[in-house]
Amino acid sequence: MPKLPVYNMQAEQVGEVELNEKLFAAPVRMDLMHEVVLMYLAGQRRGTHKVKGRSEVSGGGRKPWRQKGTGRARQGSIRAPQWKGGGVVFGPTPRSYKYKLTKKVRRAALYSALTSKIDEGKVIVLDQLNLSDIKTKHMVALLKRFELNKALLVDAEKIENVWLSARNIPGIKYVPANGVNVYDLLRHEHLVLTKDAVAKVEEVFA
Repeated sequence: MPKLPVYNMQAEQVGEVELNEKLFAAPVRMDLMHEVVLMYLAGQRRGTHKVKGRSEVSGGGRKPWRQKGTGRARQGSIRAPQWKGGGVVFGPTPRSYKYKLTKKVRRAALYSALTSKIDEGKVIVLDQLNLSDIKTKHMVALLKRFELNKALLVDAEKIENVWLSARNIPGIKYVPANGVNVYDLLRHEHLVLTKDAVAKVEEVFA
């Protein structure tokens, strides 16, 4: 089993933690991570794009001129697509872009992302992550101690003080253990877990 040192919030080593091989020593599948990231990004799309078809634009109730005898092409409505101000053919309409990959694929991709962070030496385990009050400068000081610029902070449960202190810092994201996903893991350079978060991630995803 892979082992990592455990640090306190003053960046002093206070112990060690064993990691589950299934999650943190899995085969790294780049193809699966790619598929899961595409699924995640598709789910973020709002899909509110909309244009009007010929049945929705105003006007055009009357035939603009008679069918024959004018020398011009026959027309049935001034709101046909070829007219200025006419409807759009096959234009976008509101839709959902969401789709789901199988649970097995999603889990394998998550294991790959966690393992890749371990392989790169970009995982830090803390004994706890808590702040006495809501102060962004306290969170910034903590990040400086560990030389973190772009990091995903994970705790077993969402702690309000930590979340409010971290939310305005560029490049930093704080999530509960059950909110860990492949996109966030790949997007952030470092992964910072508490000991409780390690146990929770293994409980939820193993």
